[in-house]
Amino acid sequence: MDRKVLVETSARHVHLSREHLDILFGKGYELTPKKELSQPGQYACEERVAVVGPKGTFPSVAILGPVRPASQVEVSASDARTLGLTPPVKESGDIKGSAGCKLVGPKGEVEISEGVIIAKRHIHLDPATAEKFSVQDKQVVSVKVESDERSLIFGDVVVRVNPNFAPAMHIDTDESNAVLACGEVMGVIID
Repeated sequence: MDRKVLVETSARHVHLSREHLDILFGKGYELTPKKELSQPGQYACEERVAVVGPKGTFPSVAILGPVRPASQVEVSASDARTLGLTPPVKESGDIKGSAGCKLVGPKGEVEISEGVIIAKRHIHLDPATAEKFSVQDKQVVSVKVESDERSLIFGDVVVRVNPNFAPAMHIDTDESNAVLACGEVMGVIID
């Protein structure tokens, strides 16, 4: 059975709550979509914010829309070291007990006490594709990614199944660099 999935690199980014968007950009501000992402309804925005940690700052971090119930900052382990943070590896949306930071926008700034995570590598699948691949929501699998010089197998990949998802695996920039990913990259679910 062919269990190939597109592998995409997810660089550092921020998801904002309505409350924090109002503080950072002004009351009632609406995000400006710049580019549609592979997941339906998700988009990169024109707007950017600074992410400030105890040891460093990233002055222009992409915001992904639409707004979410809680603000979240997704970074790689290398990014976390630069910021001086030790965020946990968690699934997107699971921010309880995660690291905090300061976000700075053109109209204000906000300290978040939690919300900074290293996103757990994951695969988005719609139910039909999940059934075809014989995997279930929250199942943990391994994915082999071939490259000319640095092929590797990613373990601990969580499968996320939802009717609103399009098939794609997301890895962070550290993981992408480890496999020398460039151009269109495919992975194969091997268990």
